[in-house]
Amino acid sequence: CINALIRSNTNYKSKLSSEGTSVASRCYSHAKAETDEEFDARWVTYFSKPDLDAWELRKGMNTLIGYDLVPEPKILDSALRACRRLNDLASAIRILEAVKDKSGPHKDIYPFVIQELRPTLTELGISTPEELGIDKA
Repeated sequence: CINALIRSNTNYKSKLSSEGTSVASRCYSHAKAETDEEFDARWVTYFSKPDLDAWELRKGMNTLIGYDLVPEPKILDSALRACRRLNDLASAIRILEAVKDKSGPHKDIYPFVIQELRPTLTELGISTPEELGIDKA
């Protein structure tokens, strides 16, 4: 909320009061903030639904990739298992490509995620884009 920002920034606050300007703002959100664990659990549960269809899988991944984060391996594990239930190898590979893209300049994130997902990838028979040779644009 902007009130907390103004309270913590005394220079900004003193500048406003010296100029005779007042700042009025309201915090409208009374919702409880979701913890990282709750966020992860919500997405694992979403992708673990036995009646999840291909559209819901794509919708969920689009929403998840839209956030400013790289999904945790446990969420990706659940999404890859959903791909396997739907017999959708293309979506599984797109998920891995999206994770690599979301990792951006942080070159250590994608190898870590693949390392964590390696048992799942082996179990489900899913190859990485690098193993398939499609990682070169």
